[in-house]
Amino acid sequence: MQNLWKILLRYSNFLVFVILEVAAFLLLVHNNTAPRSAVTSTANQFVAWQYERCSEVADYFSLRSVNEQLAAENAELRSRLAVTEQQPEIQYTPAKVVQMTTDQPHNYLTIDRGARDGVQLGQGVRNEDGVVGIVRTVGQRYSVVIPIINTRTNLSCRFLKNDYIGTLQWDGKDSRFARLTDVASHMVVNTGDTIVTSGLSPVFPEGIPVGIVESSILKEGDSYHTIRVRLYTNFRRLKYVEVIGNSAQNEMEELHHGLD
Repeated sequence: MQNLWKILLRYSNFLVFVILEVAAFLLLVHNNTAPRSAVTSTANQFVAWQYERCSEVADYFSLRSVNEQLAAENAELRSRLAVTEQQPEIQYTPAKVVQMTTDQPHNYLTIDRGARDGVQLGQGVRNEDGVVGIVRTVGQRYSVVIPIINTRTNLSCRFLKNDYIGTLQWDGKDSRFARLTDVASHMVVNTGDTIVTSGLSPVFPEGIPVGIVESSILKEGDSYHTIRVRLYTNFRRLKYVEVIGNSAQNEMEELHHGLD
């Protein structure tokens, strides 16, 4: 207590000066219109800035909620479309990407849906633009997906213009592109040709967009084209996906297993 009194006595002159300055400022603002208006304007601007920042934060979270709602609605609409196209066995479950890599040879992504949401091992995953990948592991609340930008992934595709089959593979370099292999030299390949899923596997229904031909090289004596495909899915901006459920998938896999 004695130390406190010593401090107050030592700085008493300064404290009195500050008190008088504050009092003078309050009297000036109270008795004069111009200074009062300036202070009020400044305060209002500060409050407005605070409200604007709060509004931006609220809009951000509101937008995220809207995006999640749109993802769910897209999945529902796609499921209904499958029924109208005589594919009642196909169902789509919306999910959000919570973790992902794009610059590794063996990329993966994690989604916020698992066994309790009906996700199963081996199901296909897409987004609004096209193919994403295949479910590799399933937990109760989360699942790990191996995307098509993984060097271990092979995807059966076909040309939209003539149904010619090829195999999509990633070379581990650029997440925007992949290679289409097994396309024989007699096939006419043009820049801009659309590539879609072949439907030869129950994992992906036929006709899901994959990408477009960026370039095609056929050297003299080659038996196959060297085709570079620009993928429709932008993996660096991937946020929402849909897990493709196929009630006939288990039956087909059991039949194929019996042939092994």
